[in-house]
Amino acid sequence: MKISLFQQAPYRFLPPDFERHHSSVCDTPYSLATPEGVYRSVRDFMDELMAGARAGFDGLAVTEHGQTSWDLMPNPDLAAAALAYATEAENLNVAIYPMGRSLGKSREPLRVAEEYALLDVLSGGRLVAGFPVGLSYDVSVNNGIAPIQTRPRFEENLDLVLAAWTRAEPFPWNGRFSRHPQVNIWPRPLQRGRPPVWITGVGNPNTMRTALERGFGFNYFGFYGTKLTGDRIFDRFWEIADELGMPANPYRLGFLQTIAVAETDAQAEKDYAEHRSLPGSIDIRGLEAIFRDPADFGFAAKMQTATYRELVEAGAVIAGSAETVREQLLDFFSRNRIGNLNAMLGFGSLPHELALKNVALFADEVLPHLRELWQHSGFEHHWWPERLGGAPLGELGASTGATEKAAA
Repeated sequence: MKISLFQQAPYRFLPPDFERHHSSVCDTPYSLATPEGVYRSVRDFMDELMAGARAGFDGLAVTEHGQTSWDLMPNPDLAAAALAYATEAENLNVAIYPMGRSLGKSREPLRVAEEYALLDVLSGGRLVAGFPVGLSYDVSVNNGIAPIQTRPRFEENLDLVLAAWTRAEPFPWNGRFSRHPQVNIWPRPLQRGRPPVWITGVGNPNTMRTALERGFGFNYFGFYGTKLTGDRIFDRFWEIADELGMPANPYRLGFLQTIAVAETDAQAEKDYAEHRSLPGSIDIRGLEAIFRDPADFGFAAKMQTATYRELVEAGAVIAGSAETVREQLLDFFSRNRIGNLNAMLGFGSLPHELALKNVALFADEVLPHLRELWQHSGFEHHWWPERLGGAPLGELGASTGATEKAAA
């Protein structure tokens, strides 16, 4: 199993009564921020990721959000470039995983292709390329893309990125959303064929089917509660895989989970209850705009006022002692055939020192137990860089799932 440390860069110093006045998704006034608070929030975010690299995580995952206080990362490639160089300089063999470069809102897909290619070069061939379709508030409200264009724009832009990486000769591109007399990017990725591609989604069957048919990994955002949405989302994924005749290789499926580890269950509640913020907001009410999007999240009203214990009970946060956390994770991953975890260990207003403690405890007492899962399953990890132990599908598998089907 591959375990990545996933971090966002929230502004951690908003006033305590913030959620009474603002959603934090789009309307946070910048007058609430201070230069020192912004600097510390971004610096802490980078320091926590580097701590994860040194602690033995398999990958470092970052994402993209515009115009929001809960993730000060308008372009994850900026952070990923710094991480790629720093980890290469320290000989830390971790994947560099920009989980989100939203192609559904991109007006410059060739720039995305070029940036990712450069990341692969900077890291010496350690890039894992993440492409979400994009959340509607980010695509439409923050970036002015009509909702009806989001998915076709994503699909066309992804085709262009993959073609720019893999076509040997310069070629013209005459698409609906972008036109180029010549496409001939420099540099190209170091990895043979192309870097492994992951599509992140919230459970849309069309997104799952696309990932399966094209030989991509599928990563599910589990912000909403493993016990309320998890099993049925993964049942859906494997049903589609079975319809397509795909082997049930757990390595093609990833999961993002907020996790809080302490010495005991009681200590976890003491440490984290007042910092119960989930990704998406400094307070859980800030998830409201996101919850409106997917039909799978009808329990959103309950989540907006949930207590720490209710969040833990729903599985929105897996929290407790190392033993409690690893037992829950192992049970969940085994039951749902999940081969990749993106562990969110720093979140919301969590102080830097507590985030570092969470990273260290997880790395020492949880991660080694998870890594053994699927070790003897007989499956290979086709969605991870070859330099880091992956077995990429090659050029055929870069465009379809045919290679893995033939190998089964």
